[in-house]
Amino acid sequence: MSQSIGIPSVDLNDFLSGDPQRKDAFVQALGKAYEDIGFVALKNHRLSDELSAALYREVKAFFNLPTDIKAQYEIEGIAGQRGYTGFGKEHAKGRNTGDLKEFWHFGQYVEDGDAIAKEYPENIEVAELPDFNRIGKEAYQTLEATGRDMLRALALYLGLEETYFDAHIHNGNSILRPIHYPPITEEPQDAVRAAEHEDINLITLLMGASADGLQVLNKAGEWIPVTALPGQIVVNVGDMLQRHSNNKLRSTTHRVVNPPREKWAESRFSIPFFLHPRSEMPLDCLPECIDAEHPKQYEDISAGGYLDERLREIGLKS
Repeated sequence: MSQSIGIPSVDLNDFLSGDPQRKDAFVQALGKAYEDIGFVALKNHRLSDELSAALYREVKAFFNLPTDIKAQYEIEGIAGQRGYTGFGKEHAKGRNTGDLKEFWHFGQYVEDGDAIAKEYPENIEVAELPDFNRIGKEAYQTLEATGRDMLRALALYLGLEETYFDAHIHNGNSILRPIHYPPITEEPQDAVRAAEHEDINLITLLMGASADGLQVLNKAGEWIPVTALPGQIVVNVGDMLQRHSNNKLRSTTHRVVNPPREKWAESRFSIPFFLHPRSEMPLDCLPECIDAEHPKQYEDISAGGYLDERLREIGLKS
């Protein structure tokens, strides 16, 4: 296992190699990293440089649209699940100050007649950008496939059957979220680009951001800057997986800090993929993760019930 900047680095090709020793080494390295810090940098993740560049190009074009055009894509009554969410609308759990960002949500594409489609709002088509939705969908489905492999490795690490998570994430409630942190034009009083928080979902796959700023809180209570090296994405544990694994795997607190004053004029773009299960998935602590030294830490709850709780806490649902 090599080191990226601040976090361990693993190679998905080891898991997919067909070589039992390489596969097991990946499983153990991934599991240990997720017990220790909750983050890894991932090489050979399927997302080509061309697709990544195309998505960033489309995302920047969208956020450069006039504010009144973007506002047409902010849909009332769906808690920001699809389309546009305006600047400062979301805040971290436990804070009232809105984060210094605006964002877009691509959601699940149910294409096999699954009845779960009724639970999801439709994806929103951007009329001004003919390639925006096509490229967003391709990136969504690519990252979803990579996330499935990561969860297969974690299933093995937790002592489960390798495809344990597959049915739970098939047509799951995952979100691809392009984020724009605009230039900072005045001294922020209490706001940062994204206040310290933990992700809600099972795992998050983060395409390389366009500027520094991501920091994670290590076990010693120190904020560690994280930068994925070229060709890598960052993958971290979310609260649903921490809960399901009875705290064996760590959902680590992280934040996006404001840049130094000389870089205030620069926008920052970031595109995380939040991999969620289907709403009916039980997040009950796994028996494999409970013993005398590790008693059960959480009440039973479904993924949908837990998501509802958290969306209210961060201001996207009332």
